[in-house]
Amino acid sequence: MGYLARFGRLLIGERIRLPGNLVRQFPELESVILRRGGLMPRIGGWFLGQSTVSAITLWQTIYFGAHESPDADILLHELRHVEQFRESRSFPAHYIWESVKRGYHDNRFEVDARQYAARRLAQAARTHVEEA
Repeated sequence: MGYLARFGRLLIGERIRLPGNLVRQFPELESVILRRGGLMPRIGGWFLGQSTVSAITLWQTIYFGAHESPDADILLHELRHVEQFRESRSFPAHYIWESVKRGYHDNRFEVDARQYAARRLAQAARTHVEEA
């Protein structure tokens, strides 16, 4: 691997694939790009007073921390952030303002993402029970 490729991986991480079972269960996840490692999770962590975060989303790309294994809950949570980016060009500014006003946990976009993930997981569980 050349120096340029290594430098790129240090900056933006390496592309990863979704496990097949998650694609079958949540086909909407195919619309996002997934990366692991790189600078983005570290920058997100710095804003929260940590060395890194589990995941951070920028537009249609979800960046996972270097040692994170994405599961359905975090993927669906971050998918909601992808949708928030798509819904409003000014989303990044609104997100930052919400974080300044309310903090990370009470940021309305984080609350919405947690609720979205919980709803989708509950729907999937009901569908799985009905199919059994």
